[in-house]
Amino acid sequence: MMSSRIRFQVFQSESTFLHPRTGFSPVTERFEVRIDPLTGRTGHFSHFGAIKPQKLSLDAYATPEIKGFCPFCLEHRDRVTPRFKDDILSEGRLIRNEACLIPNLFPYDVHSGVLIMTDHHVVHLKDLNEQRLFDAFWLGIHFLQRIKAISPEQPYHLMTWNYMPPSGGGLVHPHQQYFATSNPGNQFSDELKASDAFYNSYGTNYWREFIEVERLQDKRFIGQIGSSYWLSSFVSMGLLGEIMCVFPEVFDVSQFAETHMEDLVAGLLKIFKYYISTDIYSFNTSLFFGPEGQQSFACHFRIAARTFLNTRDYAPDLNFFQVLLSEPVSVVRPEELAADLKEFFR
Repeated sequence: MMSSRIRFQVFQSESTFLHPRTGFSPVTERFEVRIDPLTGRTGHFSHFGAIKPQKLSLDAYATPEIKGFCPFCLEHRDRVTPRFKDDILSEGRLIRNEACLIPNLFPYDVHSGVLIMTDHHVVHLKDLNEQRLFDAFWLGIHFLQRIKAISPEQPYHLMTWNYMPPSGGGLVHPHQQYFATSNPGNQFSDELKASDAFYNSYGTNYWREFIEVERLQDKRFIGQIGSSYWLSSFVSMGLLGEIMCVFPEVFDVSQFAETHMEDLVAGLLKIFKYYISTDIYSFNTSLFFGPEGQQSFACHFRIAARTFLNTRDYAPDLNFFQVLLSEPVSVVRPEELAADLKEFFR
């Protein structure tokens, strides 16, 4: 196996207590703390097997009493959604089949777009097909590429997507966010700085070496689709694990071509089949593009499943760890997630 500067550190420990379900005899539970090999941030792993995805009746979100008013639905869209200024997009809105890109009424930055993915209000994972996904990514990336030419002073470009409760989306109508910014968030910034430091220290790209090491170790590597490499994250951002896709030859949004979109969609469709088989109904995603001219920070995509802890009081899957300590917690070992997903990538 190749010698690498990339280290995968796992600190295992345990806690022993007298358990009421075993007549108060001693029971030992194990947990782990892992260190992200790029940023040095930590993540906790515990409650193994104790938390399962909760089934939701998604069709209930289409009933009038729950749906309420949706500005993204076709009968309202043209009248109530905003348009871009002529000097940004002379068309006002961008359209590709069902996909429609509009300004965000509550913008994240100077140039902030919302991509309405479908005409229908409630769309199950099985109906987020190849055409719908490709049209959405094509339109959103096209928007970012145009914004890049207009506003180079916002050098970072992102796609984010909150799908179904409890992902944090304000509407269940499928939509993504695309925006350019000079303040891309702490995770993005930490990865960017660490990638640059790795490149300056060793004269090589972290992401290429990362993929090669993960492929050789074959613990978390899931598969390759064209120019994309899929693996489970060593430190998971989501309670039910996180999946990454890296495009090691893409560094800024102008380099992201239709073939890359096709590879991303192909992998997502496989993940959706896995999600459907395991009763996962909700997720968060992000797609990161670094600034033009650098060769250290590769484009990569993340998707983390979301769930309620129960459907009695709809307890969310976020707690003080994530909200106040900025510490991700996962109940799924990345190695087990990768093993399960490999079957869907064959």
